[in-house]
Order: sequence, then structure tokens, then C-alpha cells
Amino acid sequence: MKPPTQVALRLAARQVPSSPAHCYPLLASRHLHSTPTSPATVSPIHGTGPPPEPPRPAVNSASARFERRKKYAAILETAQDVRDRYASGDIKNKQSAGANPLARRRFWKHVHVREVDGALEVHLDTRPLRRPTSKEIVRLPLTKPLLAGALALEWDLLVSAQQATKQHLIPLTSLVCRALDIADDDAGRDVGAGTKGEESATNESLRTGITRMLMRYLDTDSILCWAPPPRHGHDAPDAEGKTLRELQKQAAEQVVTYLSTYVWPGVEIEPVLDSESIVPRGQKPETRQIIEGWIMGLSAWELAGLERAVLAGKGLLGAVRLLVEWSEGFVGVRESSGEGETRKFGVEEAAKIASIEVDWQIGNWGEVEDTHDVEKEDLRRQLGSVVLLVSGTGKQ
Repeated sequence: MKPPTQVALRLAARQVPSSPAHCYPLLASRHLHSTPTSPATVSPIHGTGPPPEPPRPAVNSASARFERRKKYAAILETAQDVRDRYASGDIKNKQSAGANPLARRRFWKHVHVREVDGALEVHLDTRPLRRPTSKEIVRLPLTKPLLAGALALEWDLLVSAQQATKQHLIPLTSLVCRALDIADDDAGRDVGAGTKGEESATNESLRTGITRMLMRYLDTDSILCWAPPPRHGHDAPDAEGKTLRELQKQAAEQVVTYLSTYVWPGVEIEPVLDSESIVPRGQKPETRQIIEGWIMGLSAWELAGLERAVLAGKGLLGAVRLLVEWSEGFVGVRESSGEGETRKFGVEEAAKIASIEVDWQIGNWGEVEDTHDVEKEDLRRQLGSVVLLVSGTGKQ
């Protein structure tokens, strides 16, 4: 009689199917293809030369920007030196001038501000500065000597006549010409082809078109659009313990309180975007009517300055606050604070109000080089040009 162990092994073997597909637990390996295997060819690594340098930390972005600006300043200084040499007569013959194309392309040597017939004019040598569209002479009121000086400096920094055709190199000239075009349109004079833009297509005055455009910013003003209340720990407070919503409300209350007290007494200005809504609501009809009438009554200089400030800051109320602080016209408002008083609302304050949310995001996530820093300086440049345009010695 056979042992029980051998009988059990034989019975188990009979129960296993003979198909290869069911035998893989009993096989050592199973090939899925018939291609014979071949060993990999390993190439030896031959290293020559010294070992690589250790990694170095990235250059600080602030120092890199400083070095880049220092290099640009040196280039501008070289161009200024070449221009001065050409103006003084050190560069006389064509061959020397050909080696310095910057000196050859500029047809004027000096820029002056002169008083002519009760107005200030900027002269390129003996040629008065003219507007590009109507070819009229640019004439500024006698109460704006700082504006005339800044305009002359803008043209004195140009190194060629070709640069004068680029609007981004003469922004102050463009702004002054815009104000003069508005004044000519108010007087019924032709302001030149292509100046009116959309206004000419609808047969409305330049002033009416600008006012209609500015009123659209009232219902979407940046300082009246507040972030929703923080919840579940989001929107953490800043270093001073204030959330983004609190900063926006604080800025809006300061501006609106001032405007409803000194500029539009009794006018109620409400937030246009609050809580969880994504659709802004408009102001009351009587509020819109009062503000629209106020804008229509601005002088040409004030209207051009308000337009530039609104487009730069994407808001109407902050632009009006800056305008009334610096205007020499009848809309200019100054709180009396005694002797040695200083203006309380300048370019820096207007820029901060226009970029509350951007500054908040930069504080949380950091600054993008060559984007946020450039936009920051450009905003202040444009608001500064508004201050130059509307201020003067005619008031206070």
C-alpha cells in the first residue's frame, strides 16, 4: 500500500489542467515574445578636464536692476556728451558727425522757454514748438511756468528728431496738446484730423465724449469694489492687522468723505460691488447728474488731466481727489491748516489708492520683476504729469 502523501500528490497533479495558460504558477518564467535576448552594450564614461564649478546663488533682483539702470545712465550720459560737443562746435565736419549719428540727427541745439504775447512758448532754437495735428504753436498760460519748464526738458532730452514722432517719448507733450485740442473744440475751431476719434463719429463735442467715457468709470470705480468678507481663515490680515476689505473700505471712506464735503456737498456715493455679488450696481440718478455736470464744467486743462488720471488709475473718484487738490482753477479745494501747510493728497497717495489690491497681492505672493515695478513707476509718472498740467501760480 502506497503512503498517503504520494496519493495526495498524484491526485493534485491530475486536477491541474494541461493548458499552458494555467500553468504559470508552476513555471519559472514565460516569455511573451520569441526574440532572443541580448545583453546591453555599456559604453565606458570618459571624463576630461577639471570638475564643474559649484553652484552659485542667484543675483539679487534689486542689485541687478540697480546695475542695469546704472548702465543705461552711462549710455545717456555718453549721448549727452556727444550732443554737447556737437552743439559747442567740437564736431564740425561730416566725417566726425557721421561717427556720431546721435549728434547728426538732431536739428536743434538748445531749448528755451519764452514769453510771447502774454503766453509761454517752448522754442527749439528759434522755432516754436507746434502741435502735430493742427500745426498751431503750443502756448501755455503764464501761470504754468513749471509745466513749460518740464515740457522744455522733455524736448531737451531727445537726441534725434525721429524720437519726437514716438508718443511714449513725449508723454507730457501729448497731454498738453490734448488740453489745447479740447480748448479749440470748445471754441469751435478745427482741432485737426484724427483728434476727436469716436467723438467725431457721433457728431458730439470732444468735451461731451470725454465726459461720457469718464462717467462709465463711476459705476465700476476701483475703490468702490470691495473684496468679500474673509471666511474660514482666508484673506489673513497684513502686518497692521487689516484685511484687504478693511483697507479698501478705509480708502473709500476717506476719499468719499472729502468729495461729499468739499466738492459735491450732500452727494451720496455708495459702494458698487459688495458682499458676494459679481455685477456692479450703478449710482443714483441724481448723483450721476451732479457729477456729470461738474465734469462738463471743468476747464480744458482740468478735463485733460482728469482723463489722464482716470485712465491711469482705473477709477474716477481717486482722480477727482487728486485734481481738486492741485488744480489752480475754481474747482481747486484746499483745507486751511495754517502757515506752512502742505498738501495732503499727492501722487503717492493717489497711486496707493489706485493699486490697493495689487499691493496686497504683492505682499502675499511677491513682486514680478519688470512687470509690477514698471507698472508702479509708470502709474506715478502719469499721475505726476496730471499734477504738472493742472497746477500753477494762479491760485493760492
